Amino acid sequence: MTSSTEPCVDGKAPFAATDSWFRSLAETTEIAILVYREVYLYVNPATERLTGYTAAELIGQPITLLVHPDDQARVVERSKRRLAGEDFASNVEVKIVRKDGGERWMQVSATRVMMADGSAGLLSALDITGRKETEIALRENQNRLELERERAQVTLASIGDGVIRTDPEGRIDYLNPVAEHLTGWAAVEAQGQPALRVLQLVDERGRPIGFDPIATCLSEGRVVELPGGATLVRRDGVEFAVQDSVAPIRDAAGTIRGTVLVFKDVTRIRRMEREMTYLARHDELTGLINRREFEELIDTCVASACGEGRRHALLYLDLDEFKLVNDTAGHLAGDELLRQLATLLRARIRPNDVLARLGGDEFGILLEDADLDRARRIAQEVCAAVRTFRFAWQERSFQVGISIGLVPITAGGADRVQLLASADAACYVAKEGGRSRVHEYQEDDAALVERYGAMQWVHRIQNALDEERFFLLRQEIRPLHGQNGGPEMSEIFIRMRDEQGQIALPGSFIPAAERYRLISRIDRWVVKNAFQNLVVKQRSSVKELHWAINLSGRSIDEESFLDDVIEQLDLSGVPPASILFEVTETAAVANLARAQQFIRTLKARGCRFVLDDFGTGLSSFAYLKNLDVDFLKIDGGFVRDVNESSIQRALVESIHQIGQLLGIATIAESMESDEILATLQQIGVDYVQGYGVARPEPLF
Repeated sequence: MTSSTEPCVDGKAPFAATDSWFRSLAETTEIAILVYREVYLYVNPATERLTGYTAAELIGQPITLLVHPDDQARVVERSKRRLAGEDFASNVEVKIVRKDGGERWMQVSATRVMMADGSAGLLSALDITGRKETEIALRENQNRLELERERAQVTLASIGDGVIRTDPEGRIDYLNPVAEHLTGWAAVEAQGQPALRVLQLVDERGRPIGFDPIATCLSEGRVVELPGGATLVRRDGVEFAVQDSVAPIRDAAGTIRGTVLVFKDVTRIRRMEREMTYLARHDELTGLINRREFEELIDTCVASACGEGRRHALLYLDLDEFKLVNDTAGHLAGDELLRQLATLLRARIRPNDVLARLGGDEFGILLEDADLDRARRIAQEVCAAVRTFRFAWQERSFQVGISIGLVPITAGGADRVQLLASADAACYVAKEGGRSRVHEYQEDDAALVERYGAMQWVHRIQNALDEERFFLLRQEIRPLHGQNGGPEMSEIFIRMRDEQGQIALPGSFIPAAERYRLISRIDRWVVKNAFQNLVVKQRSSVKELHWAINLSGRSIDEESFLDDVIEQLDLSGVPPASILFEVTETAAVANLARAQQFIRTLKARGCRFVLDDFGTGLSSFAYLKNLDVDFLKIDGGFVRDVNESSIQRALVESIHQIGQLLGIATIAESMESDEILATLQQIGVDYVQGYGVARPEPLF
């Protein structure tokens, strides 16, 4: 079951774990979740089970389809007010009619959500039929009281959730079998006991929840829900995460005669939430904190340095010879090397210091309460430890090193962005100055960078542009699901011939081009030459051709670059519909407003967009509502390990499912084997790219 619309609450991600667990939660919960305007836009499997309708039968139907005639006018009126932005109590009780004619009572919570095409309503509905039947039974006349009581007992006993009923003093007079299991109390033992003695509730830290929901319900005469994160401690000490609500039971005269507690075991969902929160802040490969969390800790250190006069230091580490290990021994060896180095680095720093993986083969260390002398000493010890380390893999041994940039964090110093840039620059100098060394950032580091050769790349790139030593390659992007006769799609790559005629790969010159702002000149060269050559190639081809062109975030940030692209479109005559621009997720979100304008302007002319390296940041899903892209390119790191890691496979599946919901096609890059291809076909990915499909080849 899929839908083409994905909700985002109040213009933000649906839930705290951005990126990816909304659908997992919606697909696994027993609570019905529906998104609507005047018609239903999305329903989850619980809704299908509850109503008897399939998603296909509900989507596109008016919201009154499921509502009992007695409640339709009220539901329509409240829906209009909610969509108009009016704020009022969201919990209401509504009777629905199943496809087979059966009726169920639902407790419905509604909120207004914002999506890319406007506002919509998001409903979560809990089946409270058992509770309502209990209330109805208590309202029946005295002659039928015993019969209705028996029916209520049977109903409560058959409900899949735990049900506890109390008298007006909050003492238990009934537990259903599910409640017996979750509390560890037999019904006969619990009879007459205070409810909170049987239902022992604590918060996530193991402390009592701090209020009595039953007493509140009895005194205020309203439904009371437990706060998020509540945990039920069973009599034997086993814990269950629960979702709980308490409702008053009234007689025909409206007098409260007791309460009914309905609680659900949500341990699996709560565990999923925690896992996604962990993944959002940690690197999966090494278990270290990731760049996002590291940057927040730098902000904390900057604040303590400025406010309290404390002294800290930042180390930026870049592994030497990592590419050699990856290229000669494979990615599995590279991953194992990073794991072993993470363990080695942990052992060389103090317990209160912070180690993070910043991405690729880069690490960061935050030395709290360390003066400059101590920071230098620790940095040298780390450098020496890595230099003497030998990495063994399949009867081969590799020697690696690490280059370190050191920046002090002191009162009146730089902010986090400046600190990271300075540390990165110092690390760059250390690497260019001979590697396996420490360099302390100084104000005149720009001169050092030039002396040690970083600026040489600037001149080499400029000369290569002037002497036309750049050239273009293409690599096929193949559809997986029977798109025979459709357009041929390829990605365009750039290469450079150096002064000796040897081919330089992008990894050797693109970082320097990015660092010294030559990348937009390269991108302009690519756009101009690609457009001119593609017009010629299209004329000589009997098939329709589509081409993906990579763009740097720095280029997109330049206001004049968009004008230059439009000018080249007009001059070349290349059909805009044949052009796809690839923008990395990181580049797109670095200047979101500029990226949105760039995408919006070129899409209006007919071009399309690919969001490249998608998933490398677990906040990824939150940005999709703001970026009108046509394709998601799943990062190759996930694809390569899709058969080796259940988490990587789940991430690939989640990205594809979100893409399906939003009407965005998915491309899996780095597809390198038949086994990976079979898995991607099973998942349903739309396109694949990699050496398992085709190697890069000349554009002509």
